[in-house]
Amino acid sequence: MPWPPDVPRFSTHTTRHLCLTDLGRMGWELHTIATFAGHRHTDSTLRYPPPWADLADKLGRGMDHIHPWRIGMLTGTDAATAATPR
Repeated sequence: MPWPPDVPRFSTHTTRHLCLTDLGRMGWELHTIATFAGHRHTDSTLRYPPPWADLADKLGRGMDHIHPWRIGMLTGTDAATAATPR
């Protein structure tokens, strides 16, 4: 039976990608991650998306957008009111 198109694939290799991405988020240097992963060249490590430097910024911008909405949903106020410091 073919894999359903609406279900993302997940394998043990997916957890490897997640682990190496987490190391990049924690500030590990690219060459150290490559050594840890057993890569002979950093080009192999760079194939793990997303790029290390942009990840924290993208996550932070996303959370800046989501956090006020989440507070509004939890408190019953609108997002603009929830984002205003008290």
